Amino acid sequence: MSIAFSVVLSSRPGVGAVTLEVGAELGAGRGRVPGSSRGARSSHSPPAAGQVAGPGDDRTAHADGSRRHPVVLAEQERRAEDLQLRIADWITAFATLTLIVSLEAIFLSTFVMIGQNRQAAFQQAKADHDFNEQELELKTNTELTRQIHVLTTELHNRAAG
Repeated sequence: MSIAFSVVLSSRPGVGAVTLEVGAELGAGRGRVPGSSRGARSSHSPPAAGQVAGPGDDRTAHADGSRRHPVVLAEQERRAEDLQLRIADWITAFATLTLIVSLEAIFLSTFVMIGQNRQAAFQQAKADHDFNEQELELKTNTELTRQIHVLTTELHNRAAG
């Protein structure tokens, strides 16, 4: 038994289109061509240049040499006919760009945060230094004020006495 499924990410081939085609052979003769008694391995790759597709190979050849499964082609045609799906495909074509921009933003924000941490450390060191200088200045001013008070009191005592 052969099962094939396809995922179409864009309905416009050649314009950021990515098509994933997966085929699988299931059953007791896994990996064998159905109906083959000799056990020849099945090939899911397109025939080489100049070769003709064998029986069971229902993919359609294109001008660019690639081959696409009819289900993929039908899905592309369906998506191309519907305006809403064309708009959705156009919008999702920017998904890779969005991913790249998001990754760039993550790295940029990391570097910005590193810079902010360095700046914060600098600001904290500066604030600590300023605090220590202000405390020293306050102690010095307090001591000078006390000495001036003592001298003023002594002068009043001498003048009165």
